[in-house]
Amino acid sequence: MEVLLLDARGLKCPQPTIQMTIKALKMKKGDILEVIADCPTFENDVKNWCRRNNKTLLWIRDEGNGVKRCQVQF
Repeated sequence: MEVLLLDARGLKCPQPTIQMTIKALKMKKGDILEVIADCPTFENDVKNWCRRNNKTLLWIRDEGNGVKRCQVQF
């Protein structure tokens, strides 16, 4: 199992989830993608992305100043 970090700060919707899709191509079953983003819609976007792609959102938290961090398991 590998944990990969995607820093999507500064990217606006839909770029964070597009970058997640690109990273997903390299992920293996059990891997975890940790994403940091400051897009105002990121929390809803990542929940919808996980639902559409059948991935598990392990957690999402507010880090302050509009920044959210989450982990998605593949």
